Amino acid sequence: MDFASITEFLENKTILITGATGFIAKILLEKILRIQPNVNKLYLLIRAKDAKLAKVRLQDEIIDKELFRVLRQKWGEKFESFISEKVSSIAGDASYETLGLTDNQLKEMYNDVDIVINVAATTKFEERYDFALGVNTFGAKNVVNFAKKCANINLLIHVSTAYVCGEKAGLISESPYAMGETLNGMDGLDIDSEKRLAEHTLMTLKGSHIPEKEIRQRMKNLGRERAKLYGWPNTYVFTKAMGEMVVGQHRGNLPVVIMRPTIVCSTLKEPFPGWVEGCRTIDSVAVSYGKGRLNVFSADSSSVLDLIPADMFVNSIIVAMKARINQPCLTIYQVGSSFRNPVEFKKLHEYLFYYFTKNPWTNHEGNLVKIRKGIVLSNTLIFETILFIWHFMVQMILILTSRVGFCNLQHNLYNMDKKLKIAMKLVELYKPYLFFKGIFEDTNTETLLIVARESGLDEDAFNFDTSCINWKDFFINVHLPSIVKYLF
Repeated sequence: MDFASITEFLENKTILITGATGFIAKILLEKILRIQPNVNKLYLLIRAKDAKLAKVRLQDEIIDKELFRVLRQKWGEKFESFISEKVSSIAGDASYETLGLTDNQLKEMYNDVDIVINVAATTKFEERYDFALGVNTFGAKNVVNFAKKCANINLLIHVSTAYVCGEKAGLISESPYAMGETLNGMDGLDIDSEKRLAEHTLMTLKGSHIPEKEIRQRMKNLGRERAKLYGWPNTYVFTKAMGEMVVGQHRGNLPVVIMRPTIVCSTLKEPFPGWVEGCRTIDSVAVSYGKGRLNVFSADSSSVLDLIPADMFVNSIIVAMKARINQPCLTIYQVGSSFRNPVEFKKLHEYLFYYFTKNPWTNHEGNLVKIRKGIVLSNTLIFETILFIWHFMVQMILILTSRVGFCNLQHNLYNMDKKLKIAMKLVELYKPYLFFKGIFEDTNTETLLIVARESGLDEDAFNFDTSCINWKDFFINVHLPSIVKYLF
């Protein structure tokens, strides 16, 4: 296979991308348009009520982003007409059986689409269960069924996450999850039963005339409870794991690639270094620390944070696309760095302290925020006990001072209470990853890279070799400046 011809491979292809307003999908879209302007058509499935609103979201949430500045500069005055010719926004929703498309749209796309790339997902760790199932699990099933009806389909790429493994430790293989296998000591997982449970619970809650806010919280609680029952830390990775299961069960002879990225961070190189959007796992910690709101961490300093720059992950998708086209099998690629170029939490802590000491953030009052080296506690029970005691004491002092009017003291206590709540929330959300003891095997991904190199891969354009990353340089000069620019 000639990997020197990847750009030629994309020529005249018609591709459907779901979840088009998401972080990864946007970078993928920009990359394809930049390297192969002769792609035939890129259909973008966008959640919207109608075509007009889909076009508005396309413009506001995708095309107008700084991510497209290189492409905009390349095309100049012809940029808008180029986008209009090559990109078609489609109002729809992956959680619907027909993706929310009209009969005419389905007929057209069944005849046109060569490749489907499913990036649609809700990535909130504590999403309400019914919604997470609809998008992450049954959305994947709906996309598979759509792809199987396409007359000229060559490949389905399903973007998952490496953390579908749950809280496993040791070396985690690139193997599929089987429908109905025994998990966490429980009987086989029945995904249809999970859907019925979510629907019945929602119907019962609505029938009880409970306020919508409480219904949302109870559905979030249900997702968390079901995830933990079967051995996953949160609703997101649980429903993504079930999504992989339904893809495997329903694909038939459809050529399928499942891409499992680890923690996706800002771009390393393309279209320019340091583009990021949305607060991801480690970024929430970095933002809180850089703003002076978080001085105590609960983490295992030796735990490995498995990171992959977003542009490298997109490169791996495109190379995998070329490699697996028209091959009627299911292939899984875990794309990360923990196996070949790990970065430990203690190193991240050092990078954070170094960067924000040298480059203190200026808050909205115009004051430089001075940070100090954080305290890292590896014992979560001690950490959570300390936080609980501090929180209780602050609350008691606030009650007492409210009666005698110590305004300055109250202001300081409110700030302290706010910091404690942030720390408690971050620990609750990210503890499974700050104490994660797994290393992701990437044999398939490494083999793909080796074969591609031997067959002429242009690594300047399609590099996804994480062993070449200097993490200190990346964090100090690329990633942390980018999150200050885009997320602070």
